[in-house]
Amino acid sequence: MSTNPPNLRPDLAPRARITDAPRPGQPLIGMVSLGCPKALVDSERILTRLRAEGYAISPDYAGADAVIVNTCGFLDSAKAESLEAIGEALNENGRVIVTGCLGAEPEYITGAHPSVLAVTGPHQYEQVLDAVHAAVPPDPDPFVDLLPAAGVKLTPRHYSYLKISEGCNHKCKFCIIPDMRGRLVSRPAHAIGREAEKLVGAGVRELLVISQDTSAYGVDIKHAEERGHRAHITDLARDLGSLGAWVRLHYVYPYPHVRNLIPLMAEAQENGGGVLPYLDIPFQHAHPDVLKRMARPAASAKTLDEIAAWRAACPDITLRSTFIVGYPGETEEEFQYLLDWMDEAKLDRVGCFQYENVEGARSNSLPDHVPDEVKQDRWNRFMEKAQAISEAKLQAKVGSVQQVIVDAVDAEGATCRTKADAPEIDGNLFIDEDFENLSPGDIVTVEVDEASEYDLWGRLV
Repeated sequence: MSTNPPNLRPDLAPRARITDAPRPGQPLIGMVSLGCPKALVDSERILTRLRAEGYAISPDYAGADAVIVNTCGFLDSAKAESLEAIGEALNENGRVIVTGCLGAEPEYITGAHPSVLAVTGPHQYEQVLDAVHAAVPPDPDPFVDLLPAAGVKLTPRHYSYLKISEGCNHKCKFCIIPDMRGRLVSRPAHAIGREAEKLVGAGVRELLVISQDTSAYGVDIKHAEERGHRAHITDLARDLGSLGAWVRLHYVYPYPHVRNLIPLMAEAQENGGGVLPYLDIPFQHAHPDVLKRMARPAASAKTLDEIAAWRAACPDITLRSTFIVGYPGETEEEFQYLLDWMDEAKLDRVGCFQYENVEGARSNSLPDHVPDEVKQDRWNRFMEKAQAISEAKLQAKVGSVQQVIVDAVDAEGATCRTKADAPEIDGNLFIDEDFENLSPGDIVTVEVDEASEYDLWGRLV
């Protein structure tokens, strides 16, 4: 069993897993889902609608009557990856429908691949369905095509992403996601709760809450209360935590009201479930001047105070974040400030991007772009610092007792995660003895007996 690489991209969702078995003669649609977990949820919604209309889902190009490519437009490198995936689908299948973030730029796609059948933008589900209907007419059999209550899932059965809003009200200069996905639009709290209940009822043991800005949930609808549920992240977290599954919060901006979530996490630690002591916070940088050029709140010193307060209230809290190095104008002094800040913050899990221009981003026009070789050097130094912090924190866990969730079991052992680890982007805990009776989704107790820079090993207790 391999350990996690230090440069794992934090913007990528787990690989989509499709196990649908078609009936004879059933129309087949393939799906390539790129980008972040939010895009993966969009893919699940599209496939759920298609499955309800009688389509089967093909796990590969062969035999599919058409292929949907759900694209990413987060970075220029992600755009290139999307174009490559579209080209591969065209070569392997020939009948391709494009959707997702890059679909907001249809001319960009058709300029490279004029033979695609249709291009739709992000979360335009009806347009995708219309395109599929035009390419491959549905052929439903109401006596055979039964849809699971939880819909079609592209993740393992024991965990699921739960999207609580679309869009973002921030105007960060390096990001074009608000241009593609629009301003914040929150889902009603009762609808989220109903979906979560169905997921847990179908066997999901871990809910991964996602959005562009989880802390801002409900701001656009003035935290409206409907059917006894208030659209506020604290209330929503409390409601979700009562369902019995693990609840993990992603993309949480460090607004002051985030401190109200910490008691829920401390309470869950005592009870063994609920809202996990885990916050995924996109800090992006620490130096106030860099944050100002990014058009982000410049309060790194106050952030350190907040981190200290969170840890005082919940000592076992895990903090994950992502950073950008080599942002236009970043000086060596500003970068060193970031490294020093890391020494103080001692974040548990860290991902890092080298800055790159994205077409349409305001940061492109900033002066003093950092040379590529300097960006690479700073990335190396940053990751070396992050790795040393991670290694020290994991070594400190040797001898501790942890609850873990089992993700996979093979001939070598069981691959698990602690409460401190999100799927794919964080570390693993491996069990290589007495694992034969374990199954994916089991939550078991282990004693940690070994650690590396990013992963743990343990034995059942």
